Amino acid sequence: MPILIGASVLLLAYILGSIPFGLLIVKLSTGKDIRQVASGRMGGTNAGRAAGLWAGLLTTFLDGAKATIAVWISIGVAPQNHWLHALAGIAAIVGHNYSLFIMERDERGHIHLHGGAGGGPTVGGAIGLWWPSAFIILPVAALVFVGIGYASVTTISVAVTAIVVFGVRYYLGLSPFADVFYGIVALLLLLWALRPNIRALIEGRERFHGWRPWHKHKPDDNKAPGGT
Repeated sequence: MPILIGASVLLLAYILGSIPFGLLIVKLSTGKDIRQVASGRMGGTNAGRAAGLWAGLLTTFLDGAKATIAVWISIGVAPQNHWLHALAGIAAIVGHNYSLFIMERDERGHIHLHGGAGGGPTVGGAIGLWWPSAFIILPVAALVFVGIGYASVTTISVAVTAIVVFGVRYYLGLSPFADVFYGIVALLLLLWALRPNIRALIEGRERFHGWRPWHKHKPDDNKAPGGT
C-alpha cells in the first residue's frame, strides 16, 4: 500500500508538471503557438519572447508553483519520507520537460513529448523542500542573468545553487541527503534539455540578453536557440 501511494503521488506530480502554462498563456494573450517561437520551449523565457514580459513572468511563476505544490502534496501524504518529497519535485520537472499534453508524432511514427528546460520547476521544487531557498536561488539567478547575459546559463545556475544550498544544509545536519539528490538530478535534467544552448554557447551563437557594452552581437545571434 505505501508503494502504491508513493507511485500515485509521483504520477500526480508528473501530471502537475506537465501542465503547459507557457503554451496556454501565450495562446490566450496573443493567439500565437509558443512552439513556433524561437526555441519552441514552453518556459518563461520563451513565453516572454512570444507575448512580452508579464507573460514570461506569469509563466515562470506558475511553472514554479506546480513543482512546489507537487512537493507539498508529497509532504502532506508522507511527512517523513524525504525521498518521496525529492522525487516528487523531480517528477514535476520531468513532466514540465516532457509534457503529457504536448505529444507529437514524427514522420516515422515515433511519439515525442515536448516542454520546457525545467528552470522554473527546479526553483519551485527547491522552495517546496525548503522555502527560504527562494531568497538565495532567485537573487543568484538574477545576478547571473544580468552579469553573464545568457538565459541558459541562468537556468543552469538555478540547479547549481540548489545543490550548494542543500549541500551546506546537509553538512550542517539541517536537511536530508535526498534534497541534495534533488538538486543533482535537476541539474542533469537541465543540462540534457539545454544541449542545443550549450552547443550554441561553445560556438558563440547563444542568444545574448545582457547589458554589457563590450559584448558584440554576431550576425547569427537571432538564429541561436533561446534559453528556457
